[in-house]
Amino acid sequence: MLGAGYVWVQSPLTLNTPVVDVVIPPGASARHVASTVTQAGVQTPSSLLFWWFRLSGQSRAIKAGSYEIEAGSTPHSLLRKLVDGDQALRSVTLVEGWNFGQVRDALRKAPHLHAESAGLSDQALMAQLGRTGVHPEGRFFPDTYTYAKGSSDLALLQRALRAMDQQLDAAWSLRNPQIPLKTPEDALVLASIIEKETGKASDQALIAAVFNNRLLIGMRLQTDPTVIYGLGSAFDGNLRRADLLADTPYNTYTREGLPPSPISMPGKAALLAAVQPAASKALYFVARGDGSSEFSESLDAHNRAVNKYQRGQ
Repeated sequence: MLGAGYVWVQSPLTLNTPVVDVVIPPGASARHVASTVTQAGVQTPSSLLFWWFRLSGQSRAIKAGSYEIEAGSTPHSLLRKLVDGDQALRSVTLVEGWNFGQVRDALRKAPHLHAESAGLSDQALMAQLGRTGVHPEGRFFPDTYTYAKGSSDLALLQRALRAMDQQLDAAWSLRNPQIPLKTPEDALVLASIIEKETGKASDQALIAAVFNNRLLIGMRLQTDPTVIYGLGSAFDGNLRRADLLADTPYNTYTREGLPPSPISMPGKAALLAAVQPAASKALYFVARGDGSSEFSESLDAHNRAVNKYQRGQ
């Protein structure tokens, strides 16, 4: 009898499909776990699994979660998976510089992520996350997040929201006291602009210096990414002079100071750059065409840089 039991414990289980998905709810008894496994598509008597779980002495150590049982799994390896909490995890990456529309699109496409937010407006979604009345742009930290199959997208967003809170608080605590930014919110907004202005990490502190210097003297930021954000779906990929003159709350050519909200998700480097700008008097910068920027302290020097790098003169 014992020999037959040992053979069964070490023998591959028969599955209805190559991979059987099993969700174990919190507080499930060993009998309930055994029944759940067999109902999911593992072809073995649930009573056998139940007695195996009990006789192993580990039935109380089984962890709730979402699991994948694959071909070749034995009762022994199955129990080990459940006791170790070796859940079926997936991941989704939220990219630095993305806007919230791109975040929502990525979550919709993420495999096996339960779309609880589907049908919710941005405002309703933020209310669900406990941030009623808060604009969602820039509130979520860009990172790769793992999740169990069947997890809620709202739960993942809650994690990203807390992560941005923590990263912003950490950056703000390290701020240079001479910067003109008054609140962490100001830092988040500026960091979101820096993130969109350059993909070159080594230039971020210098770009932060330009914008901080402009804010100090009351000079308009005049940054294209904010104008593009304000245009929304009307932007066709070509920023025209008329766009720079069309006043919106995000047009930093027509309005002074920072825009009313972030325009993208800033990463850690951009957050730190916003509050720790480089020691520079630069007020202007222009793209060199290789991903880096040329910085200038005067308009004359800036115009020469524009002629060189933008007009080839």
